[in-house]
Amino acid sequence: MTALRFVRSVWESFRATSGLEPRLLDNLRVTAAKPGTVNFELDIQKEHTNRLSILHGGTIASMVDLGGSLAVASRGLYATGVSTDLNVTYLSSGGKVGDKILAEVTCDKFGKTLAYTSIRFMNPKGDIFARGSHTKYVALAWKDPQNIVEELSERKAS
Repeated sequence: MTALRFVRSVWESFRATSGLEPRLLDNLRVTAAKPGTVNFELDIQKEHTNRLSILHGGTIASMVDLGGSLAVASRGLYATGVSTDLNVTYLSSGGKVGDKILAEVTCDKFGKTLAYTSIRFMNPKGDIFARGSHTKYVALAWKDPQNIVEELSERKAS
């Protein structure tokens, strides 16, 4: 199975079983994935905005959380662990209703206990408006029978 197909299956699992993601990020599209890197996009809708009618910081924080999970999935873990740390830096407004957000998230370090991810959010021109990092506790996730870590290992991906 390719990383893209696997990451999309994990995203579909989030959409089917989570309370938050299908409500807030239902129109998020995973556009590319390879082991350690995932790209996705989101068209800003009213539910993504604050009372100033611009992208809400909480929406960005939720995408840092989800993006970190998808980056872990890109390394082959179906159960993507739990958050231990999440950080967001807001550089400028992310846009308004009708605008498109592009994101690239990487799994910077992938260990037996912790996974560290980082993410950049851009507008379609490539201007970065926010960045984030997300640390996941993954020790228990290694036991999930749906994992395909060996199939997506760096040695096989090269």
